[in-house]
Amino acid sequence: MSRRVRRRLRVTTGSVFFDVLPLLSIPMMFYNVVVFTGIAGSADQVASWMVAPAVTLPMFSGSVLNLSASDIILFCSMPLMFFEIIKSARTDSLTVLNHSISTLTLVVAVVEFVAVKGFSTAVFCLLALMQLVDVIAGFTVTIAAARRDLGGTRVVG
Repeated sequence: MSRRVRRRLRVTTGSVFFDVLPLLSIPMMFYNVVVFTGIAGSADQVASWMVAPAVTLPMFSGSVLNLSASDIILFCSMPLMFFEIIKSARTDSLTVLNHSISTLTLVVAVVEFVAVKGFSTAVFCLLALMQLVDVIAGFTVTIAAARRDLGGTRVVG
């Protein structure tokens, strides 16, 4: 008889706060700070502030790469989305809390996008879409992992 050894991948930061906090809420909080504090000016000026060049990088080819605030926000958000999906492979009680907060963050983002001036930009729409993918992937991966941990049993009724 062969013996199967199950190894569990434990993805944790060691901090309950960071295990529960949806990482994609960080760029959304930054966007909220930009809009509500007036860093970008009035709510009508947010879209133009987002597309204005923030960083200019000269390339070896002689051309120049202009990065806007929206580019930087999205570049930073993509790795966070990757880590969120990795975090969703856990099957502990903190994961359920993380998914609940992610869903709440998605609802708040959709309401802000539709109803609050300054949030109807392509950048915020993409952040909300990333949050939607995180919510769907999180619940899907967690359900699949829980089913695997239960041995793939089916309830017939």
